[in-house]
Amino acid sequence: MTDIEHDTQQAIDEKWMRLAMQLAEQAELKGEVPVGAVLVKDDVLIASGCNLSILNHDPTAHAEMECIRQAGKVLENYRMLDTTLYVTLEPCTMCAGAMIHSRIARVVYGADDLKTGAAGSVINLLQHPVFNHQLDVTSGVLAEECASQLSAFFKRRRAEKKALKKLERNSTD
Repeated sequence: MTDIEHDTQQAIDEKWMRLAMQLAEQAELKGEVPVGAVLVKDDVLIASGCNLSILNHDPTAHAEMECIRQAGKVLENYRMLDTTLYVTLEPCTMCAGAMIHSRIARVVYGADDLKTGAAGSVINLLQHPVFNHQLDVTSGVLAEECASQLSAFFKRRRAEKKALKKLERNSTD
């Protein structure tokens, strides 16, 4: 890839990651962990999703899964050949499995997930040689911004829980 092609691809990746970050904001407004995902083919949006696990009482309702489900309906196919999935947080094992089965060509993610990441941080399922399909993986696109979005959410969440405990203690005194 030439420098010009690299710069062009980087600009495209950042454009779509910013959209995924907007979806993450929408998730947070719904009380969800702020993760967003978009599926793109030929620089055209196919589908999008954000975390809905808490709202839907569904552990499978991750941003990637919501996006992949929507894409299947849009494409009228369970195969998502020649597509790129952009997601603000490194995919987990469940989402990685869905990406492999759907034959997504490439995943681009922002922040590493050092606890459950399945694209290289903990395990790399997306490029495991035993599977019949491997994805191209680009990590760290707008990583600091994506990580900050998540960190701010969890910091706020911890402060809210602490304040609630304090309020409960004071009301029993």
